[in-house]
Amino acid sequence: MEKVVLVDKKDKKIGEEEKFQAHIKGRLHRAFSILVFNSKGELMLQKRSEYKPIAPYLWSNTCCSHPLTNNIEKEAEKRLKQEMGFTCSLKEAFSFYYKMRYGYFFEHEIDHVLLGKYDKSPKINKKEAEDWKWISLERLEDDIKLNPEKYTYWLKKIIKCLKR
Repeated sequence: MEKVVLVDKKDKKIGEEEKFQAHIKGRLHRAFSILVFNSKGELMLQKRSEYKPIAPYLWSNTCCSHPLTNNIEKEAEKRLKQEMGFTCSLKEAFSFYYKMRYGYFFEHEIDHVLLGKYDKSPKINKKEAEDWKWISLERLEDDIKLNPEKYTYWLKKIIKCLKR
């Protein structure tokens, strides 16, 4: 049974809860989102698999999950290997708060955004990601404006934060 770390609005741990229960109840919890760029400055996106209960088939950042310890960078590197089949050095850039609903689930998170660099092709885990692609931030922003329904809510928030 997977758990998430419940937090207050200042990201202080207040407990743990089973992952799906936390998402159904809309409990505030800690998450991380990974953005991996290549040497051309393009972002690796993943298309979430049909098996994802939240936002299946949508394009999103390279990888995301929920850390259980305070070592977010180490846990993120491990998750990147599980989902995308590679690792790279990751460094936290910023975090942000958001709450929104996907069907029966709530995403109510403090999301820690980590950045990395990698130039090869991933070996995706099809249970996690259906597809992947490199895209420039400019093209991504343009496509988000034209087709916002193709992208996860948190990716759109992250891209706005990167622009600041």
